[in-house]
Amino acid sequence: MTNPAFSASRRFWPLLVLAGGLILFLALGLDRYVTLETLRDNRQALAGWVAAHRFLAAFVYILAYTAIVAFSVPGALVATLAGGFLFGTLLGGLYTVFAATLGAAIIFAAARSALGGLLRARAGSAVARMEQGFRENAFSYLLVLRLVPVFPFFLVNLAPAFLGVPLATFVTATFIGIIPGTFVFASLGNGLGAVFEAGRAP
Repeated sequence: MTNPAFSASRRFWPLLVLAGGLILFLALGLDRYVTLETLRDNRQALAGWVAAHRFLAAFVYILAYTAIVAFSVPGALVATLAGGFLFGTLLGGLYTVFAATLGAAIIFAAARSALGGLLRARAGSAVARMEQGFRENAFSYLLVLRLVPVFPFFLVNLAPAFLGVPLATFVTATFIGIIPGTFVFASLGNGLGAVFEAGRAP
């Protein structure tokens, strides 16, 4: 027979794993490698590897970007620019939109399974008003939050999970809403090569 306490604690494991990944990333100092300087200094080796291993490079990029979003580690903006630099505006933008949506869905599902019910039960008046807005038109509200990034990306991943937004609504609004900004930054990334070659700072 399953222990009720153990069964309840299992709901928190996905969120604990994601939090642990973030702590490990920062503790190892890996954030210092996710910079434009790193991309500049290794651009020739990276470009050569991507040219020789197109499909593997795309898979590795999507996997890495998904992890960046799911673990909420710093560096998504640099990774988006790198996608445009390595794959071009179109493919880099497509890979990034897919990976960002997948990563957002992972943290959304983890947060909802672990904390959603608890936070809804203990929500204050401000959260209650936000919940009402999501209930009136969750798709449109979330779409606006994605199109106009007033709040950090990871916070917009968590809030809908706490407020009971359906996964399908979250994924669809996220996918559509991040397309414009993603392709803008992928386009900027596509132009980094000329900036690097000219010796200018991005």
